[in-house]
Amino acid sequence: MAWDEWEQLKAAAAQRQSTGMQLNSHLSDSDGGPSQGDLRVRNADLEAVGKAAHDLFDDFGVYSRHAQIASEAAAGGLKSEGYALGAALGHVATRWSEQSRSLLDACAHISNHLRYTQTLHGGADSYIGGAVSSISVLDRGFDERKGH
Repeated sequence: MAWDEWEQLKAAAAQRQSTGMQLNSHLSDSDGGPSQGDLRVRNADLEAVGKAAHDLFDDFGVYSRHAQIASEAAAGGLKSEGYALGAALGHVATRWSEQSRSLLDACAHISNHLRYTQTLHGGADSYIGGAVSSISVLDRGFDERKGH
């Protein structure tokens, strides 16, 4: 590639891509231009993620325990027969147990946090709905007083 060709490619790339930053927007699929967007999370989305984390917690907890027990039994058998591999397998089983607990803790944390988030935001939504409906009741009262 010649130097001139490299410079042309760099210039073309610079024209296609802005170095500016865009916050709270994304490119629209229809025209490629920016469009304003809101962060939206539906309860169904939170429920699905929380359920997946809870299911992983339940299922992985059972199966990882089976793997740990089998590995520890194999390690003990190998050690008793004088194989050095038994100690190595015992080390792997110990690390497996530690890493499994970390994953299970993370799944529980995700599930619990999403349940808390749903409850918290559900309460906030009810409060905001009540406040907004109170304002509309006041507005109707003022409109009635004006004779509208």
